[in-house]
This record gives sequence, structure tokens and C-alpha cells, in this order.
Amino acid sequence: MKTDIRPETKDDFKDIRAVNVAAFGPEGQGKAAFVDKLRQTKRFVPELSLTAKHYGKVVGHILFYPIDILQGDKKVETLSLALLSVLPAFQNKGVGSKLVKVGLSKAKKLDFQSVIVLGHEKYYPRFGFTPLSTYGITSTINEPDHILMALELEPETLKTVNGILQYPEEFDGV
Repeated sequence: MKTDIRPETKDDFKDIRAVNVAAFGPEGQGKAAFVDKLRQTKRFVPELSLTAKHYGKVVGHILFYPIDILQGDKKVETLSLALLSVLPAFQNKGVGSKLVKVGLSKAKKLDFQSVIVLGHEKYYPRFGFTPLSTYGITSTINEPDHILMALELEPETLKTVNGILQYPEEFDGV
């Protein structure tokens, strides 16, 4: 399926909101509000909020957001794959995979070392994600090990980090 992946623009906000609402059903309004909230923060990276367009129509969206792993009094920055959404009519057609692959590539080019995702246990491993606990990292959220995963964009970057993944308050209730 022909899709163009590019950073979002202000003109895309309404369409991104519609994609989130359609993709997440009853939780869609909350997911859309979450994206809006992240855009307002100082840590938001516009280059890592990407749209998938099919003949000019926004059919998918992915957003990566910086978060920290606390290691004693030191913070190690990583990225969260905060949200991936695709219109239901375009799901299972490679749109989400393309968004993830392009997003990971852009994150690496921006010198991010790793990405964390709280997501589907059968979907994200195809991109190389493994349980976060593999790296000796715990989290401030209480989620099963098989859905809290990490990917090193640079080899060995997480193996030396023993700490606690701390999601910022913007992630509360998502």
C-alpha cells in the first residue's frame, strides 16, 4: 500500500485526532487528548510525531516521546513509543509497520539510544523489542513483563543501565 511517512504539521492535528478516535474506539478521545498534551511539553520532539498519508489522507500516526531511566541520582534518556494508531480500514496492511520502522530510523538519526514501548506482545517483537526486564530495568508502572519492552538503537546501551524507568506525569491515566 502506498503511504508517505512524514512529520506531522499543524494542519494534520484534526486528522490525527480522528485517526486516534477511530483506532481506539471508546478510549480514542483519551488517546487524542494524550497526544495534544504531549505536544504542549518542552520535551516534545516534532520530528518524532509522524503521519502516514495515503493519497494525501492521514491514515496513521506514531509518536515517540523522551522519558527517563533513573539510575541513582543520574537520568538516562530514552524514548517511549508513546502511541501508534492506524485507521481501522488501513490496519493489517503494513501502515503501522512502516510508521514504526521509519520512526525508529529517525530516532536513531536524532541520536536516541533506545526505545521503550508498552504494547502488544506479538506485534512489537517483530521490530526487535524484548522485555524491559531483560536489561535489569524496572518501571514505576505495574504492567506485565511481556508487554513492557525495549529496543536498543545502539548495541549494548541498555545493558549498562540498571535503573527504574520513570514515565512522566503526562502518561498518567493513558
